[in-house]
Amino acid sequence: MQDMQAQLAKLREQAAEFDRIASRATDADKHELFARLAAHFLVLASELEKAIAKIASKE
Repeated sequence: MQDMQAQLAKLREQAAEFDRIASRATDADKHELFARLAAHFLVLASELEKAIAKIASKE
């Protein structure tokens, strides 16, 4: 379970970093790319969080 929590934290950190990069990007294509990456990593984090909650509820 701890490894899943660590991965969740890492996904959130990566999403935040992509968001920071997107906000500083001067090129519109780069801004869009990093904004999409940030959104995708947030979805991954959300799905992992749901899986963790499901596992925790079974324990």
